[in-house]
Amino acid sequence: MEDRKLTVRAVERALDILLCFTQENDLSLTEIASKISLHKSTVHRLLTTLEEKGFLLRNEATEKYRLGIRIWELSTHLPTLDEPAALLLPAMEKLRDRLGETVSLYLRDDLERVRIQAVQSRQAIRRVAQIGARLPLSVGASSKVLAAYAPQEVQTRLLADPNWPEAVDKGAYLGQLQEIIRRGYATSFEEREPGAAAVAVPIVGRAGTVAAALSLSGPVSRLSREMLEDYAVVLAENAAEMGLMMG
Repeated sequence: MEDRKLTVRAVERALDILLCFTQENDLSLTEIASKISLHKSTVHRLLTTLEEKGFLLRNEATEKYRLGIRIWELSTHLPTLDEPAALLLPAMEKLRDRLGETVSLYLRDDLERVRIQAVQSRQAIRRVAQIGARLPLSVGASSKVLAAYAPQEVQTRLLADPNWPEAVDKGAYLGQLQEIIRRGYATSFEEREPGAAAVAVPIVGRAGTVAAALSLSGPVSRLSREMLEDYAVVLAENAAEMGLMMG
């Protein structure tokens, strides 16, 4: 039993190392050890194994690690035809071309949102959205949409989260969620990023539940509150069509 616990712990730590690369391309031993709060000798042993198996590559000049070829080999076997990121991409591209701003697709993962697809604006000054980014549900148009339509239990845990930002008033936040249910969309102005504005709507799947959040974002210099309200109507129309494609 003890050997099994040690094996499981080693697997968890190895996965924690790989997850460090969701936000960074290159990391040193020291940086990885700091991120997962482990001693460098322990991390070094795990890094050596991951490197031997091809999941990581080490740059001998910089002594930094990056994801290896095995990761890409695994990714080629991911299901794509019925996944929202692939399924909704053509519709998102059409929406980007119509409105001229960056369009993103988010799923809720417990108390976070994950950007699973993004179509970047073609304008010189634009909001660049990184696919795979994890963001809190406390701020942002898409976050508030996903929180508004989440089960009560999720909202309760969200408000009790010790990582809740002090600058966000919980009472006002709950009021915003109720308003989102009434209006059917959410907006944000520089809530998470200075100079950025966004509008988001829910995508309701055929099962009748909110499957994702569809958002449009760009610089505040181009997106006024009135314009976002107009864009919300367009997004809602597109979200209704996208929902028919999702389970």
